[in-house]
This record gives sequence, C-alpha cells and structure tokens, in this order.
Amino acid sequence: MYNEIDWDMIDYNQEAPTEEPARQYYYIAKCREWTRKFERENGRLPRSCVVNMGCQMNARDSEKLEGILEQAGYEKTDREECADFVIYNTCTVRENANQRVYGRLGYLHSLKKKKPHLKIALCGCMMQEKQVVEKLKKSYRFVNLVFGTHNIFRFAELLNRMQSSDRMLVDIWEDTDQIVENLPVERKYSFKSGVNIMFGCNNFCSYCIVPYVRGREKSRKPKEILEEIRRLVSDGVVEVMLLGQNVNSYGKNLDEPVTFARLLQMVEQIEGLKRIRFMTSHPKDLSDELIRTMASGKKICRHIHLPLQSGSSRILKAMNRRYTKEQYLALTEKIRRAIPDISITTDIIVGFPGETEEDFEETLDVVRQVRYDSAFTFIYSKRTGTPAAAMENQVPEDLVKRRFDRLLSLVQEISREVSSRYTGQVKEVLAEEVNSQDASLITGRMDNNLLVHFPGTAADIGRLLPIRLDTCKGFYYMGSRV
Repeated sequence: MYNEIDWDMIDYNQEAPTEEPARQYYYIAKCREWTRKFERENGRLPRSCVVNMGCQMNARDSEKLEGILEQAGYEKTDREECADFVIYNTCTVRENANQRVYGRLGYLHSLKKKKPHLKIALCGCMMQEKQVVEKLKKSYRFVNLVFGTHNIFRFAELLNRMQSSDRMLVDIWEDTDQIVENLPVERKYSFKSGVNIMFGCNNFCSYCIVPYVRGREKSRKPKEILEEIRRLVSDGVVEVMLLGQNVNSYGKNLDEPVTFARLLQMVEQIEGLKRIRFMTSHPKDLSDELIRTMASGKKICRHIHLPLQSGSSRILKAMNRRYTKEQYLALTEKIRRAIPDISITTDIIVGFPGETEEDFEETLDVVRQVRYDSAFTFIYSKRTGTPAAAMENQVPEDLVKRRFDRLLSLVQEISREVSSRYTGQVKEVLAEEVNSQDASLITGRMDNNLLVHFPGTAADIGRLLPIRLDTCKGFYYMGSRV
C-alpha cells in the first residue's frame, strides 16, 4: 500500500515497472527528486492548487490528484495566484461549464506572464471532447498538460514528464478497461469519504454528454471496494458515499455478477463503519432487492436521490429515460411503503425540447404527489454532441424561465413542509464543520441528508451527536445539544 512506502527507497534510475500501481509509485519517487531540486533553488517547496469543477466523481478524482501531489512533495494552496502548479479538474455537463474553464484560462495566462515558471494542467470530462483539445492546441498553447478521465491514474507519470518539459503534453485515451486504485489520496474530510464502485455510464439519456466522456460502465470488484472501505474506517472514517453514474446497475459486467443490493449488504458488515450513502440511482434499475436491503439496513442512510428529470411520459421517452410517469410514481410509493421515514430528493429539467404546458403540468403533478424533501432544478441547456441539441421545438427562453420559477416555488413550498416534520425530535447528527457564518456553531448532517446548525466547537467534528431539532428554516434546522 502507498502509505507504507518509503519513497526514498525506490530506485528511479532503474527502468519503470510495467504493472500498476507500482509504475505510478516509481514516478512519484521521480517527482520527489524534482521538488527537492525546486526547494534547493527557491528556498521552499513548490505549491499546487487543484480546482474541482464537477460532480462527486470529480471531487473524488481531485482528492487523488491532491494525494499524489502531496506525496510528490508539493505544498497545497487554495489560491491559484500563490501556486506554482494549477490543475483544473473540469466538468462538461453544460456548455457554460466549458466557457467557465476558458475564462479561467484567460486569467491564468495573465498570471503566467508574471510567473513564467507557472505550470498549468487540465483534466476531467471536458478534456474527452476532441473539439476542446483541438481548441486548446490552437489557442491555449501556454497550457502544459492535458489529460482525460480514462488515464487519470497515470497522473504521477504525466506530472513527471511535464516537470521536465516546456512543451504542451496531451495524453487523451478514448476508453480503457483498466481500473487502478491504491493511489495516494488527500481526503477533504477525515471522517467521511467517497468510494468509487464503478465508472462510466450505459444509459445515453438524449440530453447528457457523460457516456461519451466517461465511457461505458465498469464495475470494481467487491473485494477491492471492501478492502478500501476497511482501510478508510481504520483511518477514522465513519461515513462512506458509494459513487457511480448509476449505482443501481453495479456489478452487471463483473465476471461473477453482484447486485448493488448485495454490495450494500457486504459493506454493512464492516465493523466500525456507521453510515453508508450512495448516488446516483436511475429509476429504471432500482430493484425490489435494493428497497428491502435499505429497509432492513442499520447503517444505510434513509435518503435516496432518484432523478425524475420530467413528469411527462412523452418527454421522458424523448429523453431516453426508459420509464414512464406512472412507473416512477409507483416506484416512489413502493419505496415509501417499505421505508416510511425515507427522504427522497431528485433532479428536474425544465424546458426540454418540445415540452408543452401540459408536459410541464405533469412535472408539477409528480412534485405534488411525491413531495420531495428537496430537488435540484435545472433549465435545459443545449449540449453540443448530444441528440437533444439537434431536436426541433427548442422552447423559448422566456417561457422556460417562467416555468422554472413556478417549479422552484412549488419545490420550496413542499420542501419546507416536508422538512419541518422532525421539529422537536432528537436526531443523530454527524458534525461536519465549523459554520462558515457563525464560528460558535457546528454544521452537521442527519442521515436523511438535512443540514443542522447547533452550538459546538471544532472538537466535535467527525462525531455523531444527539441533537434536538428546535427550529426548521426550510432546508436546514437550528438545533441544540442534548
């Protein structure tokens, strides 16, 4: 394991190993020689800044990037202007995410003119788009390193090559069947962690670019997942979030198929682990076995994120979601019967091509029937490279905005009512951080994902505490110690 390695004992004058992750350990050792040289010449270690721009999967990848940089000898900084190496871990779900990256690159270009030694890297989903890479090659030659989602495990090797070159290094893979773990990780929280159980997506929703940039579904072996979680627990982690683009289809491509429900049952047996979360669930793959497992589980959080996207069966078909409004409502009813205290959250898109007023009313009807604890609401964004971008009947922007406001108002009204049902009760809350607005308060999270602010100190962080929920503020509670 990487945390048992004496990096200085690795002989990087020998030829690099071919097996992973030993090959990356070799390159981490080589990078350490470069950072020592930098320190001798500058009187300090080089500073690195990793900027995460995407989802939970990206956030977990960024922790791996930071872990490798730390072992390679870099000091971490959150300020780009203080860094000697800046890396953007990009998202490409929406067009404006790409524009944000180009805007930030303009800033880094001006920064690099003042600091010529500054190194810049780009990785993540956006880099899997051919037209993006061509644009970078043509108009952003000052970028030093470009790589994608499939070869992120080779970061140490790419870092070493970048350190010794001033030319732009581009290394993009179209796909891979390799899953390489056991690489250094710098976790944001000491007490909770994301754990990748699978990569890629097979669903091809007509509005979504993810399958094209993340590739086809690949599941990790249960043994590897369980070993990683046990190591995390031994390092103080009490809560894990199992991550995948569609966790409900976990295990289908393994040599010995394992259902997601069975994986949850195995994770629950890990001694010392207190809470298990997961996301994201696709309604078409959510099984009765999973519902039973959640209902009987003692550590599985009473929360499920179940994206709706639209309440209209006609629009759902155009989205290629492969379920109907009626099937979705039947599924949520089945979940609530089995787990009455569950919190259901969702994603909803307003203004998908061809959406009529009747279609939109169907969405509002689902919101009223399901009564979500909260919902992430989005205005449809035409995404180049997806089938939906070429569809006719794009909905006028002003009409979409009015519908979005109506949806948001309804979601907020219902969420306030639903969330307030716990007022006066004592619930177990995981203390996560000192409140950013009031240092006398701690912000924590109940197992249903609701936030709670209560009096405390930094010494409480990472502890599960009984908290009385005094006042509901809509999307969070003010609580008191018991």
